[in-house]
Formats: sequence, structure tokens, C-alpha cells
Amino acid sequence: MRGNSRRMGRVTLDKNEAIHPEINNITNSQGQTYGETKTRQFREYPAIFPSQYNEKVTKPPPPTAPTVGFISLGCPKNLVDSEVMMGLLDRAGARLTSHPEEAEILVVNTCSFIDTAKQESIDTILEMARYKISGRAKKLIVAGCLVERYRDEIRRSIPEVDAVVGTGELEAILESAGLQAPAAPSHFNILTGSHVAEIHHGKESLSGTHNFESKASRPEGAHREQQGRFRRDDWQGATHLLPTYLYDETTPRLLTTPKSSAYIKIAEGCDHPCSFCVIPNLRGKFRSRRFESVVAEAEQLVARGVREITLIGQDTTCYGEDLGLKDGLAQLLDSLAAIPNLRWLRFLYAYPNRITSRLLDTITRHENICKYIDLPLQHASPTVLKRMKRGGSADIFLKTLEKVRATIPGVALRTSFIVGFPGESSSDFALLEEFIGEARFDWLGVFNYSDEEGSGAFSLDGKIPKRTIEARKRRLMKLQQSISKRAKQNWVGCKLVVLAEGESEETPLLWEGRTQFHAPEIDGKLYINDFGSLPALEPSRFYLAQITEAYDYDVVARILSGPL
Repeated sequence: MRGNSRRMGRVTLDKNEAIHPEINNITNSQGQTYGETKTRQFREYPAIFPSQYNEKVTKPPPPTAPTVGFISLGCPKNLVDSEVMMGLLDRAGARLTSHPEEAEILVVNTCSFIDTAKQESIDTILEMARYKISGRAKKLIVAGCLVERYRDEIRRSIPEVDAVVGTGELEAILESAGLQAPAAPSHFNILTGSHVAEIHHGKESLSGTHNFESKASRPEGAHREQQGRFRRDDWQGATHLLPTYLYDETTPRLLTTPKSSAYIKIAEGCDHPCSFCVIPNLRGKFRSRRFESVVAEAEQLVARGVREITLIGQDTTCYGEDLGLKDGLAQLLDSLAAIPNLRWLRFLYAYPNRITSRLLDTITRHENICKYIDLPLQHASPTVLKRMKRGGSADIFLKTLEKVRATIPGVALRTSFIVGFPGESSSDFALLEEFIGEARFDWLGVFNYSDEEGSGAFSLDGKIPKRTIEARKRRLMKLQQSISKRAKQNWVGCKLVVLAEGESEETPLLWEGRTQFHAPEIDGKLYINDFGSLPALEPSRFYLAQITEAYDYDVVARILSGPL
């Protein structure tokens, strides 16, 4: 997980160790197995632990309760899954620790979106397996996307793994840990439960807001299913049923984010046909949480001190379509923005052809909705976008950006691109480069194409050499560096509300914070080097600050007043 290490215990394994099991059939895009390298440098991994938010609302565990350590890798959506599993364990009486050497049960919630994510997941599993020898660990549980993709291979190749939990089997964490759900929900839960989860080992859990038999999907999802979009017959051990689970406002959940901030997953799965992506196969068809459920969870979080809520989903702009809502995200934002004491509200991520006028007007109308849109475009060449099965072009995207900026003055725009997609010619790349220069994004990420077996792009011809991909990535990031440097200079002198997060990892002489134009964990940094008239700052509090210096991606600020 790309994390804020202030809130994490750190797992430090400081010597070279031979990998014990061979990972025989889990391969990367070069056809190599992840077990081929015989030695690795052990690294730090973030062991997540419940934040201060939970201290007043969790029940002290009994003395005989098992101690559980969690490591969550990947995106914020995966982090929410970890928080739900931690909440279920907490409700069942487990103790949670950030020190893996103290844990009797270790859980690794994995990511397998691209090659590097698979490698990190496998490295982490192997490194946590050492604690079954050198620590107190008696069980190692692997959860998440890697399980959906390689369930049988994990069990076969890593004998230290005692249980696996797929993306739609979150309640199975209890059975895997040897615990039972309590007969009656405890009032000490963060989000009080109203039912006992049914556990179907190796199948989809039937609790939550969706159930395989009874819930409708978007027409697009049904159409894609007929086309074979979600097929995973060749995956080792993948269950034939797609994940359908969604947590709701009654699900126990322990936050690991700083006490003023929280994510809410408003939808799960994806119906889009993007040929580079296997997330629909890993997470299932798109499905929205009930409108009332999301609002209720947000109200509960704010009542307990959360002041920043980030809505997440694979495509939040599709929210509510399966529930019969038109402009569902705009409607949801309208309702959430009315919650008293909610200072910042944002959403990740937006699909370009679903940025409606009503959505933009809603963002503009509410002061507490952050003027920030993350719009992953993936490319600008119509030829590449067609092979990606996304559609669009540089001209279409520029018109969309123009509309967004005209409707929301001062909006911060973030996007991401893939370089080296099969068939990407030098002219395609040149068009992308030209587009980035014209679009002037505030934040931009570039990813190397990862050739994922099971994706539509895996069988495409015209694969690009790795050296060419790396060169193209460096070229785009150098261009964005110059764009960002000029843009950040315009911040100097501006007065902005800043959320103080705590001392910088780099030096205790600086604090770090964010503005509404910084999403948690992914954008540049704001450093605070002057507290003004205040003797000290409080983490997770808001202050008025003035930007005094700017660099390529980061800015420096001094505090003017607060806390607000």
C-alpha cells in the first residue's frame, strides 16, 4: 500500500534470505516465474493498524484472544477490504497488532493488478512466512486479488499459507482465523452490525448489500458477460461465481487512516471492456451500494470525528446506474455535502465519458466538495484507445477538460497514462506527448504497459520492447515535471486551507499536510516549515496557510491561523 507511515508499524526484515518455495506457475509479462530469483533483499512492508479513531469504540479483547497482524497492499479499495476484515476479526474477539513478530495469525491482503504488484505481493507472503519459524505466527492467511487469480497455485507452491480468502469472501476471514462471528452484534463496533455473516468457503459470501441470485446489474454488465468479459475458466482455482459481495453501513470496520480521514467504497467491480485490465475478472461486475447505506456510513464517520471522506470505486461515475439512478454520483454528492461538519468530500475515479453537466455543477455548488477530479485517460491516440477498447481521442478529451475548467474554476485535474501498449507507434506516442503539453494536468502518473495473462491485450500483436517503454515513460515524466513546476509557481502567495498530517518522514523539522487539491497518498507533498504564532500543530486538524515556496511537485507553506 502506498501509505502514510506515521500510522503504520513497520515490518523490517534486514538480511538476504533464500526463497523456500518455488512459485512455479505465477508468471510475469516476460513469462518468468516469480520464484526464479533465488535470493531477495528483505524490505520494509507496512503493517496496518487501527487508527486512534477506533480507540473509544472497540471492545477490549479477552486474554485468550488470538493476535492478528495485517499487511494491506495495493489501492485504497483494497485497504477498505482490509479494514472490513479487521473489523470482523475485532468483533469476533481478536487482538490486532502492528508487530508481526507478536502475531499468532498474519494476514496479507494482496494486489495483482500488474507485474510489480504481483511481485510485491509474493515477496510479502514469503517474507511473512518466516514468522512461522522466527516469530509466534501459527497461521498465514493470504487474501485479495492474487487469490482470485492464483488460488490453487498459492496453496500448492507456498505450503506455509494456511488459508486463502478471495475478494468476495471477506467474512471467510473468521473461519480462516479459527474464529466465529458473535451471536449478537456488540455495541462497541465502529459500525454496529445487524446480522451474522454466512460463510461459504470457496464461494461468494451472501451477506452484505448484494447477493448473487437477486440483484440486477447494469445492462452494459450483462452485455459484457455475454461477450465473455468476466470469463476466468483458465485461472487456477478461481471459483466459477464472480465476486458479488459489498459491505454496508452495518458492517464492522476498523479504520487505519488518520483519524480525520476515511475512504468509503460506494461501488465494487467494473463492466468496462478495457483490454489491458483484468479487474472485472478479479472483482466481478459493477455493483453499487444502496444510496441510504453510503449516506448512513458517512454520517456515522463524521459523528466520530472524520472530516474528510474520499469516495472510491473502480468507476464512481457509474454509481447508481444498476439501481436505476440517473446521475447517481451527483445525487449522492448532494446528499453527503449536506452532512454537518464534513469539511472535505472528494471522489476517485471518473470515467471520461461520464462527466456530466450535473456532476460538474454539483461540485461547483458545494464548498465542501473538493475542486479535484481524477480522470484516468490511459492514452490520447484514437488508434491506441480503440485497441484498448476505451474510445475517445485527444480532441475529445481537450473539450472535456475545457468544460470541466470552465465550470469549476481552479479545479485540480489528475490523470494517468499507459505507455507501451501493444501497437503503440512512434506517432501514437508523439500525439500523447503533444496532448499532455496542451492539457496541462496538475498531477499525472505514467505506467508501463503490463502484459497480463487473461486480459484482452495479452493476445495482441505489436508488443513494445521494454527499453522503449521505459524511454517513453521517462520522456513523459520529464515533460510533466516542467508543466508541474510552472503550475506550482502560481501557488506561491496563495492562502489555502491545509490539513496537517504530522511530522515529515524526512525530518522532524518539517510537517506535512494537504490541500483540497491533494488526494490522500498519491499527489505531491505540502511541507509546513513555519507554524506562525502557534507553538505547535495538531495532526488531523485544519489550518489556514500561505504557500511560500514551490518546487517541481511539492510546495512549502507557513501557518497563518487555526485550527479551524
